[in-house]
Amino acid sequence: MAIDDNSLRTECDAKGMGLFLYKKERFGNCQIRVVYRSQDSKSNAGVFIRIDEGILARLHEKQAAAQRNEKGELTPESAQAMRADSDNLTGPWYAVHRGFEVQICDAPDEYHRTGAIYSLAKAEPVPNPNAAEWKTMVITLKGNLVQVEVDGKRLTTFDSTSKDPRSKREWYEPKYDFTRPASGYIGLQTHDVGDVAYFKEVSVRALE
Repeated sequence: MAIDDNSLRTECDAKGMGLFLYKKERFGNCQIRVVYRSQDSKSNAGVFIRIDEGILARLHEKQAAAQRNEKGELTPESAQAMRADSDNLTGPWYAVHRGFEVQICDAPDEYHRTGAIYSLAKAEPVPNPNAAEWKTMVITLKGNLVQVEVDGKRLTTFDSTSKDPRSKREWYEPKYDFTRPASGYIGLQTHDVGDVAYFKEVSVRALE
């Protein structure tokens, strides 16, 4: 992450996915307010929630770089190495499989677009499709429920005890065979080259 005009900007390079973790405390029932914008509609980022304490020991592990061809696709060698990191929960991959990601990306797929609990709960479209404008996301954590709103519109309601909706899991998608903690760490996700997002505010309000 870098400071850019009083906001945090994701620093994206071929090192691949990164995690900017808030390590001071874990959060239980709460509301997380995130004011963000993307460089363009293809920019990919996210907000991780409910990450267990094991992340502290894995955070600085070195992971495979994201090498892409001229079409923007991962090379076979890079995909194989990244898949191994995913399987082994290396570095930021630990957060993927031991937390939940609230997606930020204007993708057409309802399970992988802004507001979705990545690949586990689909999201309604954001009310303002202009990626470059500031938006306010509110993530509410209460018991097993995760609710996501953007600019006042409810996009997602997810019950973390619900059945996995997928018939098949891709290697980069979260494993669902592990119960996320009732109180966990939060963090901001970065991707590789071109996935630039800006965060002007991240604040947390405790709920009873």
